[in-house]
Amino acid sequence: MNEPALIRLVYRRLLTAYGEQRWWPGDSPFEVMVGAVLTQNTAWRNVEKAIGRLHAAKVMTPAAIYEADPVLLAQWLRPAGYYNLKAQRLRALCLWLHDVGGVEAAGRDDTASLRRQLLGIKGIGPETADAILLYAFQRPVFVIDAYTRRLFGRLGVITADESYCGLAQRFQAALPPQTMRYNEYHALVVRHGKEACRSRPRCQACCLAVMCQGKQT
Repeated sequence: MNEPALIRLVYRRLLTAYGEQRWWPGDSPFEVMVGAVLTQNTAWRNVEKAIGRLHAAKVMTPAAIYEADPVLLAQWLRPAGYYNLKAQRLRALCLWLHDVGGVEAAGRDDTASLRRQLLGIKGIGPETADAILLYAFQRPVFVIDAYTRRLFGRLGVITADESYCGLAQRFQAALPPQTMRYNEYHALVVRHGKEACRSRPRCQACCLAVMCQGKQT
């Protein structure tokens, strides 16, 4: 089976196994962007706690976050870890949104331009930028995260030293945006990575075991 066909088959099998995920959690595009920044190097449950604190403080807007006292902002973000650094990154994101005229105005740019702008924000790398593009702006980009590398590494599709951009291009070439929902695929990969394709894999619970080169016997 060629690589594009295998990548599409994985999607179908995951969808059959888990059903639609309808994910990423967030009440607005801006909240999704905040979550994408805060989820770096931490579990989502910690991000939810930090987002809850922002809501409780009534600062879940770009202007309110940027204008908040930096020390207070860091304390609100404490549950997400690396809170001083993430406060700086979140303020940088909010400053960019202010400069471009807000989320709606930013969304009028084409995907390539929007991605360049996001990557120009201090602390936002390719994975975070693509998560924002995919979930906040509904653009057809494929997010390559640790779950994706683990799963497709075990399936023999990728190797550990391949670049982020090169992998993203390969996946997007295999998945026509007209017929494939990239957000649903990414959510399914995350679900599978948590339930079966863990660092210590649960191969007996894996719907892809028959295809896997790295399965445990």
